[in-house]
Amino acid sequence: MSQALSIIVCIKDYLVKGIKFKVKNINTGSDSSPASWWRKLCKVTDQLFVCGDLPHNPAKFELMLAGWVDAGVTHIVDVRGEWSDEKKVSELQPQVVYSWLGTHDDGGLQDAEWFNVGVETICEALADPNAKVVVHCHMGVNRAPSMVFAALLELGFDIEGALDAIRDARPIAKILYAESAVAWFADRNGWGTSQRAEAQMRVRSWHVSNPADVGWIISRIRLAEIEVA
Repeated sequence: MSQALSIIVCIKDYLVKGIKFKVKNINTGSDSSPASWWRKLCKVTDQLFVCGDLPHNPAKFELMLAGWVDAGVTHIVDVRGEWSDEKKVSELQPQVVYSWLGTHDDGGLQDAEWFNVGVETICEALADPNAKVVVHCHMGVNRAPSMVFAALLELGFDIEGALDAIRDARPIAKILYAESAVAWFADRNGWGTSQRAEAQMRVRSWHVSNPADVGWIISRIRLAEIEVA
């Protein structure tokens, strides 16, 4: 083997090991890259799933949507502010109930009314024991996981239990808007100022104990987007 080739092999080996190390630091115990989780349907509870979005490519869109239906999905809650697949879904799978509840992904606070409508939509669907709901945004990293977190709180999960359930199901979930969700839940239930602040602190403590390099996660998915474009 030439010296140049040896150097290339060493670099590739280093990069692969680096990727594996990064993903393990997201508390996954998995050697998979973030891109492999992007459009993977992740089961949080028996009835509630979280995912990234459906592909723009028509054939891939149809195939992935059919996969959701085969998995039992009856309701789609799309929280992307930048896009809606309502028309395509209604044409291909008219029996699926599609709810578009778009919001931003700028890293700031999420509006309480967004959580109100989203959680009510999810919980109304889940009242049917045969229903299965998938909540998705573009990458399935922040917005959708945060909405699922709010729904789990409403369904009786405690803060850490809900966050753990989402991260266990979807290792790339940062759940960036969890503080907004817990503030919404506190206000919805009439918690006092100190109880509300304590709940938000529990979210922050969980994030410290369960770090996820969201910049790196998003960058890996962006590279995958370029490759499939």
